Amino acid sequence: MRSARFRILALALLALPLALAACVNGVNGSVDVAAGTSVSDASTVNGSIHVEANAKADKASTVNGSIHLAENAKVGSAKTVNGGITLGEHATAGSVETVNGSVSLDKNATVSGDVTAVNGKLDLATGSAINGKYTGVNGHITIDGAHVGQGITTVNGDIDITGNAVVDGGIKVAKPKDNGIFGIHFSSDNIPTITIGAGATVNGPLTFERPVKLYINDQAHVAGPITGATPVKFSGSTPPASS
Repeated sequence: MRSARFRILALALLALPLALAACVNGVNGSVDVAAGTSVSDASTVNGSIHVEANAKADKASTVNGSIHLAENAKVGSAKTVNGGITLGEHATAGSVETVNGSVSLDKNATVSGDVTAVNGKLDLATGSAINGKYTGVNGHITIDGAHVGQGITTVNGDIDITGNAVVDGGIKVAKPKDNGIFGIHFSSDNIPTITIGAGATVNGPLTFERPVKLYINDQAHVAGPITGATPVKFSGSTPPASS
């Protein structure tokens, strides 16, 4: 009888680290998810989150801090208010959202859902993908040999689509409403520049609700109606406005 109790106690002690690993939380300070481990929740308020190589987290969230996924790391969602979000090579996320910060996907990284970044740039490296839609307001958008599955929407951001990039779902440059975007008001003095380079493909409508400069390389492929802008064709690597 006593030996049975000892066995039960031993099993409970062995299971304790697994239970503790279910959540990695903090308030003031960074949170690390160790390489090769899995947690349900990695969150803090004032600090960054690091999900190391081959680690998994169902959710990674912070308020004031960045989120970094190392090579082959995986999260269900990554969300911050003040900070950037970076996915290393072959890392994956279900969704990505930031208010004041950039979003960067290294080679072959993937977001299976949507990406939202209000004030911050977007950088997609070769082979990376956003399978959902990208929505932003202010920030340069660079898609270099990457894929966006359900379109791009911005208000003030320049867009560069280069290499063998493919954007399905089209491009929309929205006009700010009287009540702003995401409840925030923005100036529309800037004229966004959209450049679709040689070898790039955009499938879907190009809709411009405000003035833009639109440059399409003569070796690019655009399949969809263009409304609100007159495209300027160019050859070579540099559009006329940048020469």
